[in-house]
Amino acid sequence: MSSAAGPHTATEPDRPAEKRTGTFSSLKIRNYRLFATGAVVSNTGTWMSRIAQDWLVLSITGSSFAVGITTALQFLPMLLFGLYGGVIADRYPKRKLLLCTQAVLGLLGLLLAGLTLSGVVQVWHVYAIAFLLGMVTVVDNPTRQTFVMEMVGPAHVRNAVSLNSANFQSARLIGPAVAGVLITAVGSGWAFLFNGLSFLAPITGLLLMRTSELHRIDRAPRGKGQLREGLRYVAGKPELIWPIVLVGFIGTFGFNFPIWLSAFANKIYSAGAGTYGLFNSLMAAGSVIGALLAARRARTRLRMLVAAALLFGLLEVLASVVPSFWIFAVLLVPIGVFGLTFNTTANASVQLATDPVMRGRVMSLYMMVFVGGTPIGGPIMGWVTDTFGARVGFLSGGLLSMAGATLVGTALARAAGLRLRVNLRRREGEPVLAFVPRKGAGEPTADAVQGSPAVRTAPTALGAAGAGGASGGAPDAPGGGTGGGSGAGSGAGPAVGSATGSVAVSVAGSAAGSPAGASVGADAAAEGAETVGSAVEFDGGAPVSAAPGTASGPDGAEADGDGAEPGGEPGTPRLTSAV
Repeated sequence: MSSAAGPHTATEPDRPAEKRTGTFSSLKIRNYRLFATGAVVSNTGTWMSRIAQDWLVLSITGSSFAVGITTALQFLPMLLFGLYGGVIADRYPKRKLLLCTQAVLGLLGLLLAGLTLSGVVQVWHVYAIAFLLGMVTVVDNPTRQTFVMEMVGPAHVRNAVSLNSANFQSARLIGPAVAGVLITAVGSGWAFLFNGLSFLAPITGLLLMRTSELHRIDRAPRGKGQLREGLRYVAGKPELIWPIVLVGFIGTFGFNFPIWLSAFANKIYSAGAGTYGLFNSLMAAGSVIGALLAARRARTRLRMLVAAALLFGLLEVLASVVPSFWIFAVLLVPIGVFGLTFNTTANASVQLATDPVMRGRVMSLYMMVFVGGTPIGGPIMGWVTDTFGARVGFLSGGLLSMAGATLVGTALARAAGLRLRVNLRRREGEPVLAFVPRKGAGEPTADAVQGSPAVRTAPTALGAAGAGGASGGAPDAPGGGTGGGSGAGSGAGPAVGSATGSVAVSVAGSAAGSPAGASVGADAAAEGAETVGSAVEFDGGAPVSAAPGTASGPDGAEADGDGAEPGGEPGTPRLTSAV
């Protein structure tokens, strides 16, 4: 599928129809099957290498801080050069880039195996190779993330992203367990050797792909200012900036498991590499469950992102204080479920909301803040763990994750003119927690829309999902259509959907408006409308904006603007991203 983007303009993101897909639907696509098969072998080797690397450093130095330094060095290049990797991914053929990066990663794995098996390995060798691995990952990560869209197209991208996570976590289930046994029996070097050889599998898969079946994506041309262009693009789209902010915060402080789990195994429970591998495998089991559940999910929601982050942090807090070995081990499973739910929701929502020409740069920024936060959080959490103990280190990570989710969730709600309501005496079908309009925030009406004196772009507002019955756009608007029980409405003229329970658009003032050419459809289901895109803002009665996006209910109904805003591009106004 080609994008009609110009050299320096962003087009609308690809938007698949909103309907539930089969759990393994992406595997029907031959190119993706080859990719996934090679990835599961390589990912198993990667997880074996990670466990062996952490344990090797811990056995050489006896320091959790040294493990944190190793982790930091591996991810420091992403923090320093991550955006350049995105520019490269946007500019060159992704399949050829992946052939190069996978080959280099395999050679580095074989180098570390040779040093370890020969008995000459020192901690600085591990540091250096970790840094080189990070340099290659700068290009490999955004290229691999965005290549998914070329293999499966926008209709299957949510499913493919979830299956990629399931693939990676399935390998995490196998790799650490095998590595623990292998390290105990013959040492770390053999795990590194398997990792180096495992890269032959994805290289073979890439070579066997049918390039004619790849979805065509226009590549960004050479030019100055492409990094700044990418940053401006993200800054102007709240459905991108808020997930990326939360991903960066939790990636920095909440995902330091090599430090915490190795410390719990070694210092709290006085166990060996086998127990460390067991902990990783249990977390991976939860992650696989989370990935398979996500693969069936038709939509991504910002409120789900925030909720998963909150529960992830809460479970880390609980795990840090439980006295029992087995309770701690069992809690790692739901930690894996919600950690993976958070990751896949953020990844899919960012990819789907991004213009194809910008996708490499946006995903490189995404990976930069997620992975690149580790050089900051790794040493900090390593120092806390060494100084105050493994329990305090794990506890602090969980508390900081909860704090980040709370702050971002509050910012999203305030931007949408909402407050949190707890329904303790709820009727059947009502949610326990729901976002409702704050006092003084009125429901938009068609009169208020047509009487709005000004129309402007305001990319810092977020749309809000509503609940209750809804009706579509005004039928007498030019090209307007009506939305029935499904809450769908579309048209070239002003159209607004009104909800009886909660507003289905963001309200931040006493008056409301809608730009000409935008249409708003409200979902009649209790869950509210689901949206992907930018925001429609009602602010002080005058300023209003609409940016690319869609709204869909459980039945797949979609609110969509097909008209043109005066002085604007045809077909650009659409409903936007929900909390």
